[in-house]
Amino acid sequence: MTEILMREAIRRGLEESLERDQNVLLMGEDIGAYGGAYAVTDGFLSKFGPDRIKDTPISEATFIGTGIGAASAGLRPIIELMSMSFSLVGFDQIVNMAANIRYMSGGQIDVPMVIRAPTGAGVQLAATHSQSFETWLAEVPGLYCVCPSNPKDALGLLRTSIKDNNPVIFAEPALLYGLKGEVPDEYYEIPLGSASIAKEGNDITLLSYGAGMSILFEASEILSRQNIDCEIIDLRSLNPIDYSTIGESVKKTNRLVTLDTSRKNGGIMGEIVANVQETFNDWLDGPIIRIGANDVPWPYNKNLEAAAYPSSEEMANSILKKLI
Repeated sequence: MTEILMREAIRRGLEESLERDQNVLLMGEDIGAYGGAYAVTDGFLSKFGPDRIKDTPISEATFIGTGIGAASAGLRPIIELMSMSFSLVGFDQIVNMAANIRYMSGGQIDVPMVIRAPTGAGVQLAATHSQSFETWLAEVPGLYCVCPSNPKDALGLLRTSIKDNNPVIFAEPALLYGLKGEVPDEYYEIPLGSASIAKEGNDITLLSYGAGMSILFEASEILSRQNIDCEIIDLRSLNPIDYSTIGESVKKTNRLVTLDTSRKNGGIMGEIVANVQETFNDWLDGPIIRIGANDVPWPYNKNLEAAAYPSSEEMANSILKKLI
């Protein structure tokens, strides 16, 4: 095992793919000479050259569309957006084109493309740069959508995403680029659509993904003082969702709490709660609790942003009041 930062794990996955497959190329704003907004691609331009590391104009619709064309022609483009918020500018290309071409061509045309983007609040980027639109994109058939919470998962999921013949939204929590974690030295991959049991427990299941995982662990520590043994699930994949792992955990603990670090209204956890209620209702001993960020534009002010963002104390208190 080697301990590295989340951004270093993503960098390793990109560098490996560029070295091993000549069809892989990177496109995005300031990913070349500047090295990327979060320094993930620093040095890539000098190492791989301008044919494979392409700085683009500030036009997401244009370079996402270019990536779709390149993928349809047999290349494996990796598109970097400066923020998941900017996916809005390319939604027609992502949702109508990338997600549907394989279906509409009767399987004749693949779109093996990865769209990477930092996502989420918590780093004072204000309302227009703190959105979590992976929760929207996870609804689109034809798109895979993943979001890692640690360096090991980031590398394993990225390797799988780059090799897949379908378009993949790879959401990278901006709050976690500096997170350190152990990564195996030997090669490994993590299948898309697989959740992870991050901590085993018997009394209650806590579920989230990405930046929400640290809140789950903190809430679990608080609840352990009340002799409540939490099981923690890292969703990892928002489309497809690993209902098998979630269901088996609910059958064991009989209780479920979900956390969206994006806004609660319209978050991915609402869909999960509905599905669990329909499928595993007989195993539930109490109501499912859903926690998320406040339904307000993300403030720039640090204290206001923290007030809108969910906390471990809020989560633990909700559990103690409603379920215990």
